[in-house]
Amino acid sequence: MKPIISTSELVSESAGPTPPVLLDVRWSLGGPPGRPEYEIGHLLGAVYVDLDAELAGPPGKGGRHPLPDPDVFGAAMRRAGVSAGTPVVVYDGGLGWAAARAWWLLRWAGHPNVRVLDGGLAAWTGELSRDTPEPEPGDFVPRPGAAGLLDADGAAALARAGLLLDARAAERYRGDVEPIDRVGGHIPGAVSAPTTENVGPDGRFLPADALTARFAALGAAEATEVAVYCGSGVSGAHEVLALAVAGIPAALYAGSWSEWSADPARPVATGPDPQ
Repeated sequence: MKPIISTSELVSESAGPTPPVLLDVRWSLGGPPGRPEYEIGHLLGAVYVDLDAELAGPPGKGGRHPLPDPDVFGAAMRRAGVSAGTPVVVYDGGLGWAAARAWWLLRWAGHPNVRVLDGGLAAWTGELSRDTPEPEPGDFVPRPGAAGLLDADGAAALARAGLLLDARAAERYRGDVEPIDRVGGHIPGAVSAPTTENVGPDGRFLPADALTARFAALGAAEATEVAVYCGSGVSGAHEVLALAVAGIPAALYAGSWSEWSADPARPVATGPDPQ
């Protein structure tokens, strides 16, 4: 099953015998919450999910967006009508990061059928709804561990033994600037791979063959294992999604740079070279 779905495919499936559950996960780093935007207009039947409160735990030693408590996450998904046997489609405003975070979490928690709307709400040309749906509660119970997850030590080891991709902007990877975390730079051995280069000007993912070529040039063809990190485990999920489009399985270091850089004992590399 493809991990993304086009707007035309969504229209067709929504009119079919098993319409997907729709989750609206609009969110922006440091910006206003997405709920007001949701109330202005959303896809018909979509339920709003709060990334900070329901797709992440409280900030702390595990980073700015540590994984949520499975019980909290499960309750949010059931409230939205998610069941183990129902397809799920997730979207955000168009950047794709928040939708990918929800996609990755559902996969990690064992849901077998979840996709991201390619291009997000920005790609949608149909009507929007202002009605707040009240779906029948779902039965989904998270069973964590179905998708690859790394901790800090695992990320350090994979940077030496496989391919660890840094999905942040190149200037943050190099350590030229660091607007959020304690120190700039990257995990030694990680390769710069800004997630913004996985999409075209319209916000949709590049074709699978183009993504395959991109990741091969970064070393994915030779690596036995691939993993991704970012600032706090949100944009990194988008790169894991891009890798899935390319047919390359990858793990996520969810704590990412916000966890790594908070520990002064962990090494930091700067400049354009991985080491």
